[in-house]
Amino acid sequence: MRRQLSAAGARGFVVGLSGGTDSAVVARLAQLAAPGHVLAAILPCQSDPQDEADAALVAKTFALPVARLDLTATYEALAAGVQGTLKSLPLDMHPAAPADPLRGRVPLANMKPRLRMTTLYYLANTLNYLVPGTGNRAELAIGYFTKYGDGGCDLLPLGRLVKSEVRALARDLKVPQRIIDRAPSAGLWLGQTDEEEMGFTYANLERYLEDGAQGVPPALAMRIERLMRASDHKRQMPPTPEDG
Repeated sequence: MRRQLSAAGARGFVVGLSGGTDSAVVARLAQLAAPGHVLAAILPCQSDPQDEADAALVAKTFALPVARLDLTATYEALAAGVQGTLKSLPLDMHPAAPADPLRGRVPLANMKPRLRMTTLYYLANTLNYLVPGTGNRAELAIGYFTKYGDGGCDLLPLGRLVKSEVRALARDLKVPQRIIDRAPSAGLWLGQTDEEEMGFTYANLERYLEDGAQGVPPALAMRIERLMRASDHKRQMPPTPEDG
């Protein structure tokens, strides 16, 4: 993290605190890498109040300065605008109702991390700071992040660690146990959890990443591999025409 600061000529880090373990670990690592030059951003957006309370606990535990901005009104105005625009399109362009109601929530829900990304980069650009992402190896492998949302960042300190390793690191860094024990959630809607949305547990995904397809039931291996293929574009720079 210090090398990235030096290479970019930056002074510190802006970390989006969600109240979860990953962001807590990244915030503490950032503080160790750049003492006195870390800003914790708490950006509720139709969020569970407990998420903000847990984020505030992390900031207090590590004595981090906080920038708080409630994005709910901005999100609701933008959501109403884009939905209205969609309704004005020709009928043959209207999307069909999704077969899975859960997936039908995603387009609007993904606007929340994209609004947070915009806010984080405003703060970072103004302060000459970098934005560290909070994604871990498991999430990155299957594309469980929002493109140009929480996937929009300058470095990924946890990118080589699976979830159990992040939790172990959190314990070493003295992250409050309440945070470590939380069910992982992207906070896309009230009651949302990562494992429910993925359709399998982090432990099963970890077994696949560590042991290969033989480490999990065949149907689960196929599902994970399908997610990997479908999300490959998230892990690559946008393609350009090939030479020749």
